[in-house]
Amino acid sequence: MTDRSQTSERPIHSGFDSGPSSEPVTPWTAEQVRALEARHPPLSPWRVVQVQVLVTVLLALAWWLFGTEPARQVRSTLWGAAAVVLPHALMAWGLRRPAVLPAQALLRFLVWELVKVGLALVSLVVAAVGWSQDLSWPALLAALVLGLKVHVWALWMFAKPTQPIT
Repeated sequence: MTDRSQTSERPIHSGFDSGPSSEPVTPWTAEQVRALEARHPPLSPWRVVQVQVLVTVLLALAWWLFGTEPARQVRSTLWGAAAVVLPHALMAWGLRRPAVLPAQALLRFLVWELVKVGLALVSLVVAAVGWSQDLSWPALLAALVLGLKVHVWALWMFAKPTQPIT
């Protein structure tokens, strides 16, 4: 065994400079906080739901106009859209009240996310088991994937700052 005092190992640093040379953090003024809030307004999940509905209705219209079996493909598109839009709308409704504590907000979000995923899975299982016998799976999956991608795109678009950072 080697004695650590005799080795030339350097102490492990965490990467944070906590020595006397670090600068103190200055608190923000009320004007700075208001400017930040003006640049980043709160994002409403209902706007994302609206975009999801709009895009899936446009997809259903495209199936109606250009599909080989329009009625079947439109029904399937609406079923796939419902598997995305309805659970998201339920989650938006569940998260409508602000939380008092950060831990409460996190728990509420996780519970409603679990409800959202569960409801989406149930709707897809119901479609697969045969409650809706006459489905076009490509149309259903296209609506499902498009609804999920629109969800991500809408969150990205609406979360952009309204004013450039100066």
